[in-house]
Amino acid sequence: MKISYAGFADEAGKTLEQQINATKLAGWSAIELRNINGANVCDLPPEDWKAARQKLEDERITVAGFGSQIANGSRSIESPLARDETELRRAIPYMKECGCNLIRIMSYPNAKEDPWPKEKWRDEVVHRLKHLAGIAGDFGITLGHENCSGYAASGPEEFLELISRIDHPAFKLIFDTGNNSEHSKSQDVEDTWHYYQAVKEHIVHIHIKGMKRDHDSGRMVMCFPDEDPVQKRILKDLQSNNYTGCLSIEPHMAPVFCTGDVDVSTAVYVEYAKRLEALVGSLQTS
Repeated sequence: MKISYAGFADEAGKTLEQQINATKLAGWSAIELRNINGANVCDLPPEDWKAARQKLEDERITVAGFGSQIANGSRSIESPLARDETELRRAIPYMKECGCNLIRIMSYPNAKEDPWPKEKWRDEVVHRLKHLAGIAGDFGITLGHENCSGYAASGPEEFLELISRIDHPAFKLIFDTGNNSEHSKSQDVEDTWHYYQAVKEHIVHIHIKGMKRDHDSGRMVMCFPDEDPVQKRILKDLQSNNYTGCLSIEPHMAPVFCTGDVDVSTAVYVEYAKRLEALVGSLQTS
């Protein structure tokens, strides 16, 4: 399995310098950009982006993806589409400058106070994402929908419905290997496996997030990838299907924005990276 590695290194540090340091300590040369100094990369003013890009170039760090806010949990179906279009159009030149062609999006959560009927919600999601895919596609950018928040969060059927109705080559899937285990009603790793099996032909990028059941609380908690049995199954299946994309870690175990301790967050991030590589290596030799 010829793959590359990256990660949301803002979970190791708020500053780009801290994120680059964690990336290098992991032995990697790619990063997935999300927040820099508390601001989403897509929101950076041109002068701040120019400085960030220069740091990445100086340290020879490539960019595997942009983690945007488009259609995410903070932007319901009632939020203005113009906000997301503006973010996408602002991000595209940044992405082209650093040779990145993948931007992470979601699919608009339903309104909380007065939820829309499912069909109306779906149709508006399709309309919006088809419009955004058209813009992205014109510039060679792929919208990678993450199975996290929005219409297609609950099950694979909704995602398959979206990709069929949107029917655009610029709309693909970023599969997160822990979201379904965490967010499904049953909170079971088998929900992740079920989702993966149904959608794997559409995957262009993988986010690695381990989950396991806590014996005391009974709840699903974040864990290292080798502690979650479904991670091994997914990686083995990717191997058998000759996956050649990126494995990008999103540990959510000790992110700096929760602990405030960069040393702890960096140590967890680096250990997570090493344990993922060891897991992949064990599959390749088995």
